[in-house]
Amino acid sequence: MPYEPTDRAAIGATGVEVTRLGLGAASIGGLFRAVADGDAIDLVRHAWDLGIRFFDVAPLYGYGAGERRLGAGLAGRSRDDFTLSTKVGRLVRRVGQIPDDADVDPQAVDGRTDAYYADVGDRRVVFDYSYDGVLRSVDESLERLGVDRIDILLVHDPDGHERAAIDGSFPALVRLREEGVVRAIGAGMNQAPMLARFVRDQGLDVVLVAGRYTLLDQAALAELLPLCLERRVAVLVGGAMNSGVLADPRPGSAFDYRPAPGPVVERARRLAEACGRHGVPLKAAAVQFPLAHPAVVSLVAGVRRIDHLDEYPALMRHPIPDDLWQELRDEGLIPRDAPVPTQPAPP
Repeated sequence: MPYEPTDRAAIGATGVEVTRLGLGAASIGGLFRAVADGDAIDLVRHAWDLGIRFFDVAPLYGYGAGERRLGAGLAGRSRDDFTLSTKVGRLVRRVGQIPDDADVDPQAVDGRTDAYYADVGDRRVVFDYSYDGVLRSVDESLERLGVDRIDILLVHDPDGHERAAIDGSFPALVRLREEGVVRAIGAGMNQAPMLARFVRDQGLDVVLVAGRYTLLDQAALAELLPLCLERRVAVLVGGAMNSGVLADPRPGSAFDYRPAPGPVVERARRLAEACGRHGVPLKAAAVQFPLAHPAVVSLVAGVRRIDHLDEYPALMRHPIPDDLWQELRDEGLIPRDAPVPTQPAPP
């Protein structure tokens, strides 16, 4: 069925709601290319005008710039009218403020940029998944965002820091939830197995899975999503375009933030060709496919341009014939047990 971007969905029993379409702030933080403050703020305000009321950010995004710009774009709005998600696990520090023994994120490469974010100046991100580090991170995020509370707090990409997250981050998140500083807690990652372990053991309300439940990559389908459904853990999906290859499947397109391997490009092209035979834009199928899973409550769109954001409501509403999904199954391009959107029966 078509999806309405402004419809609301619940984060379990927390009382938090998100719109089916959310705005992710990595791109306005300067992911891959610099973004002017004014352009970023205009994008956030335009998202509001479209009816988007869920916004996701992290200290990592532009080394604090994403939070500052998102906060500026939301300034003046009633805090009760939108849902805000940010993350912990990295602290933003000036070069001269970093202790010699700090665990500095190795993606930083020089004084102007890092491997992903442009114009970070002399700012760096330091890994800190400790209990106290989480509390510091939340205080600093509140200041950058210019708000008095956060709705959803996620442990951010603890791939190489699982034990620190278990011993430090999650106990801190539980305390913050108990104290009402945040309303829902979870984790956000680009992988599914560790998220599944956290769902089993850490009492989470929500997870954000990026790039692992898409039209191209269904790694989260077998274990993570059924587990979330069973435990009433809400799922936010990011990276629906897999860094761009599903938006433009050609050699040189990005997949997981790097140039897409040949087999990935070929699979994306096969998906595009199948969509074309049914008169469906590939991007419409890519947007609607993850939303069909009953555990998924929102699609987080990470865009930097207003015209790209404007595409999403139309893509979510675009009718897709059941025959397309059947062809994708028959061709082995999506699993047979993957939920898919269905067209409503004619009156």
